[in-house]
Amino acid sequence: MVEHFTSPRIEADVVVVGAGHAGIEAALASARSGLKTALLTLDRTSVGRMSCNPAIGGLAKGHLVREIDALGGQMGRAIDEAGVQYRMLNTGKGPAVWGPRAQADRALYNSVMLRVVAQQANLEVLEGEVAEILVEEARQVGGLALVDGRTIATRAIVLATGTFLGGRMFVGKSISEGGRRGEPAAKQLTKSLVSLGLRVGRLKTGTPPRILRSDLELAKLERQPGDERPRPFSHFAAPASLARPQLECFVTRTTRETHEIVLRSLDQSPLYSGMISGVGPRYCPSLEDKVVRFPEVEGHILFLEPEGWDTDEIYVNGLSMSLPASVQTDVLRSIPGLKKDVEPFRPGYAVEYDFVDPTELSPSLETRKVCGLFLAGQINGTTGYEEAAAQGIVAGVNAARFVRGEDPWVLRRDEAYIGVLIDDLVTKGTDEPYRMFTSRAEYRLHLRQDNADERMLEHARVLRLLNETDLLHLENRVARVDDLERRLVSERAGGVSRFDLLARPEVRVRSWSEELTFLNDFTFEEWERVEIRAKYRGYLDREKERIRRFRGLEERPIPQELDYAGIRGISTEGRQKLAKIRPLTIGQATRISGVSPSDINVLLVTLRRRTG
Repeated sequence: MVEHFTSPRIEADVVVVGAGHAGIEAALASARSGLKTALLTLDRTSVGRMSCNPAIGGLAKGHLVREIDALGGQMGRAIDEAGVQYRMLNTGKGPAVWGPRAQADRALYNSVMLRVVAQQANLEVLEGEVAEILVEEARQVGGLALVDGRTIATRAIVLATGTFLGGRMFVGKSISEGGRRGEPAAKQLTKSLVSLGLRVGRLKTGTPPRILRSDLELAKLERQPGDERPRPFSHFAAPASLARPQLECFVTRTTRETHEIVLRSLDQSPLYSGMISGVGPRYCPSLEDKVVRFPEVEGHILFLEPEGWDTDEIYVNGLSMSLPASVQTDVLRSIPGLKKDVEPFRPGYAVEYDFVDPTELSPSLETRKVCGLFLAGQINGTTGYEEAAAQGIVAGVNAARFVRGEDPWVLRRDEAYIGVLIDDLVTKGTDEPYRMFTSRAEYRLHLRQDNADERMLEHARVLRLLNETDLLHLENRVARVDDLERRLVSERAGGVSRFDLLARPEVRVRSWSEELTFLNDFTFEEWERVEIRAKYRGYLDREKERIRRFRGLEERPIPQELDYAGIRGISTEGRQKLAKIRPLTIGQATRISGVSPSDINVLLVTLRRRTG
């Protein structure tokens, strides 16, 4: 049953600030852990709103979504309900880098998340803006003061403010306050964070113009259909549930004319006129940055993606910019496949916002300076719905565990892309919006999108965010793949097990479906997973051995009270970086920029002396 807060002084075990992709997962995780949770937002109708591209997943991002789903999160289920096109990216390469992606119906995704949050027991949505974080003695969270004078008493807070923290939006030389078009910024919270001693900086992101389907000349565009066999994101959805028509996307490119329009308009761009100080995403640059940084490129690829079933709006993926609306019109009219009288239905814009240096956080996403204060999403310097949601579920789980007096829950780098993401943030920090890539994971063959259920199963049992039926379903999924492998190992052909035969590139399970009738009791996905195990067994075994060898350093704890300044033999830079980051383990210490192998050796000797 949903609880309602009606007293002037509101009380909750956990308060989540912000109802975007990080905030949703944090609030649901806390509430599903059994704690009374408040989700505070500037606008209750904005829960799960897709500010930028209405799509979920992609390279490495799809891995995150499937991990979130296996742990009991919501993003995978929501996109399977709201998806309008499904594609598995990178299938021409090895399975480690396959990336599921789905285009969403923007309005439907928003409504799905609104429904889920409204129906979740122990969770109440409140509207309001935070003025101050209230801290008790011993630097412990006590509550929140709102701009309207209300207070919320709580023992744990998750800040998931997205781009709203001190947000300013730019279209040409026009500036307005806000974290998203048509929505206000959170203006007072940054001062409170700075007063608590947290290091705050500025970052920038942007969104492209939207156009209408009637603006397209379809005969001049390359069509991009969805997969014939669409695969669900969620482990709890049957492939048959996606048996609905998919919407087409289209592909085109910018031209030399496009680039010339941008170059002669740079003085009107807030990015190049000094109006924006924040750093933008390196791997998702604006059109202005693309044209300036890559002058040799004749045309940059653009994807024309529908925003839903019941709208004619088209998202021009790859055309993010903050030039004046009149210049955006000229840009659009220079692009092949768009009509010569096209105009932006909604102009693109840049948004600049405050973020907190993520090295201020522990791997649980709790701030080191204030107990019970957790941060998740773009406030930690990341970009992307998926990165935000991954942090959200970790912060929500750990906020709940903090309230119950339990140890933090942390995923290692060898277990999940979520572990890679958070370790990168809290160990290395970032001075630009961080985006997840498969190349960031040193064990990426092990961390595939297809085996997220297998990798997350034990954590799902511990966290209990899934109901009993879903947990049993997850266990059965893993058991069925193991069973199929055992049966193929026991079946022999020419003195060789069928499983060993699968190691040959040309051999596929489907070629035996008539001969081995038991194969028809298993799904195409299960066939594929066993094939991957067989074909990459040698590589997987070597990777598992690397994980095993490094596990000793990864689990070797470092006392948090250790005085690095008093350790002779560590370089000056190493001492400074170790004192700043305060790594929890030797493994984490090895990944700190500026900490050398010799520094690690001295640190190991010091720890051995301390333990006798």
